[in-house]
Amino acid sequence: MAERQGTPDLAGERVRLRPFTAADITDTYLGWLNDPAVVRFSNQRFRRHDTASARAYLAGFAGGPSHFLLVTEGASGRPLGTLTAHVQPPHGTADMGILIGARDCWGQGYGLEAWRLVMDWLFGKAGLRKLTAGTAAPNLGMQRIAERSGMHLEAVRRRQELIEGVEADILLYARFRDG
Repeated sequence: MAERQGTPDLAGERVRLRPFTAADITDTYLGWLNDPAVVRFSNQRFRRHDTASARAYLAGFAGGPSHFLLVTEGASGRPLGTLTAHVQPPHGTADMGILIGARDCWGQGYGLEAWRLVMDWLFGKAGLRKLTAGTAAPNLGMQRIAERSGMHLEAVRRRQELIEGVEADILLYARFRDG
């Protein structure tokens, strides 16, 4: 399987991605994590985040094969969100996740562009064979990102979670490097 590759700096037409650092743990970032609308479909909604919890999460990536990236607007450098890729080198796989915290940017394609950039890097330079992602069925934005990036629905965990008191399926997506 692929060897561990360093965390990338990636640039697209409208977004840039770079490794998330301790300096990125700002009031803006913490605000995203504590905004009920931003984490509505994430299990992050069950806890309150602060600098210490954010530093602990970041520390979990140190020295390991996974990637934690800051997504910024290419032209201005404004932080828009984060993207993670939890890599399993023995299997050649990564499970991806994205959080676009800048709500004024939702639905404008920033997340999809960032997602595609990272997928291309993981399949190419990092040499992975399969990428996965999961989302709650009510999260239509994440479903669109998965489907528009060439991922296919692989499995459904029926009535897996409660979101605002309503049972919700978890949709599991995947894409292989070779199709």
